[in-house]
Amino acid sequence: MVGEDVTDKGRFLVLHDYGMGGSWWWVRARSAREVREVFAWVEVVADPETVARFEAEELEEADVDAPRMPAGLDELRAERDAQRGQEGFGALADRNIVYLRRRWEEDDERVDYLMEVGSDGRRLRQVELPQSGITLRSGPDDWSFNPPVVDLFAPMLAGQEISQSDFEERWAHARPTDSDE
Repeated sequence: MVGEDVTDKGRFLVLHDYGMGGSWWWVRARSAREVREVFAWVEVVADPETVARFEAEELEEADVDAPRMPAGLDELRAERDAQRGQEGFGALADRNIVYLRRRWEEDDERVDYLMEVGSDGRRLRQVELPQSGITLRSGPDDWSFNPPVVDLFAPMLAGQEISQSDFEERWAHARPTDSDE
């Protein structure tokens, strides 16, 4: 579905990558940033080969200003609408690389992950800091797939940011994931 006002809007190929697959749409917007600001957990795909491959596909099309969105995209807009106005919203959105510390509870153990994340929300490098053990580092070659792990517009990320020097120090002292030492 396309809205009425397409003045000064371009057509962007948009992906919601959920790990083992993804949903694709064409979205009319004034900029790629506007697409990411209006819809949570999406990326604008600019790779010419990928864009050309999808030109022939009959993807649903939407306009950022339209009142109704295709299934899936509507939920991503609702999620973003709920975030807008919260402290920290979009604070990390325009960065090429972001360093974060995120905590997870795994098997009754707290694990902190230090992550170097690109502008698309995908990990570039990661340091695992378990409470009880050896600090490990890993990169894309160590992961079977690498979907976006963060949405850089998400308000709570601002409170998880760490410095590049903190990340690099931990990276330098961590063992490689595949190390038997």
